[in-house]
Amino acid sequence: MNYNIALLRGDGIGPEIVDSACRVLDKIGEKYGHKFNYTPYLMGGCAIDATGVPLPQETIDGCLASDSVLLGAVGGPKWDTLPGHLRPEKGLLGIRAALGLYTNIRPAKLYASLSAESPLRADISARGIDLVMFRELIGGIYFGERGRSEDGLTAYDTEKYSTYEIERIAHAAFKAARLRRKKVTSIDKANVLESSRLWRETVHKVAAEYPDVTCEDMLVDNAAMQLVKNPAQFDVIVTSNIFGDILSDEASQITGSIGLLPSASIGDSTRGLYEPIHGSAPDIAGTGKANPIATILSAAMMLRYAFALETEARAIEKAVDDVLAAGHRTGDILGASTVTPLSCVEMTDKIIEAIC
Repeated sequence: MNYNIALLRGDGIGPEIVDSACRVLDKIGEKYGHKFNYTPYLMGGCAIDATGVPLPQETIDGCLASDSVLLGAVGGPKWDTLPGHLRPEKGLLGIRAALGLYTNIRPAKLYASLSAESPLRADISARGIDLVMFRELIGGIYFGERGRSEDGLTAYDTEKYSTYEIERIAHAAFKAARLRRKKVTSIDKANVLESSRLWRETVHKVAAEYPDVTCEDMLVDNAAMQLVKNPAQFDVIVTSNIFGDILSDEASQITGSIGLLPSASIGDSTRGLYEPIHGSAPDIAGTGKANPIATILSAAMMLRYAFALETEARAIEKAVDDVLAAGHRTGDILGASTVTPLSCVEMTDKIIEAIC
């Protein structure tokens, strides 16, 4: 089979980690008889430099014409002083909206071989961390009405959700829970926010359609605490755009490194956007220190969700697990290990070798 993938390498370490993921995909193609065709497009700071805007129409059109999209990372200090509508991050929000990607799936798993790298106490991490966060992606405060007063002394951003937007992310979460441990935790701020009260009411209505799945509510401030107190209690988490943005980064840290965690953004079609949850890390761009694992695992999620290639996806995930279990490390997950840290290319080489 041939698969056409749009590449958004982006800024900072983005080009390095995307190239690593493509090398792994090529190995999968060689082993399982697939052909992955890559077409690069500009988005983020590199697009601003080349075209004056963070998301050119050519990029939108190219992504819509592809079978799926692989993204590195965008942004950096170089563009931090630009107006909001011209910031690299605006391109990221724009491509999600243009592709109709309302479900962001962010798994957080503590690898047994990296248990010592979790900042949590050993007795807490020993209970295990294996959760997946379903973050609503194209609604809420990031897409609500915003502005400033004429004197510039007051600013506002609007948190707004419709029943329809909540229903579709809730259904995605409950369907996933059926394939896992059959528990959904819905996170909101219903004691204060009216939008969260609608969120809670709507999730409860959806939950009634999944009687085999346990549903519980949790306030976001308590959830932030529970993630470090007892992360083993969580299976599937469903929450709003801003809460999911914050909590998924917290979840990444309790698993040892943000450089390990992938994500998938999907909508109603099989086309999706796959990216690591970390940023562009401009301070290490070009040094070879980037950890490619999150992007490689994002490519595995692409195989699973976009192309229904479950065997191939598991082959990548097993290779990553085997490489980590063998003691190979990049600098961000070195911890107390005395091994020489691998470069981005060297870690990619190890993962490719482990795909057999």
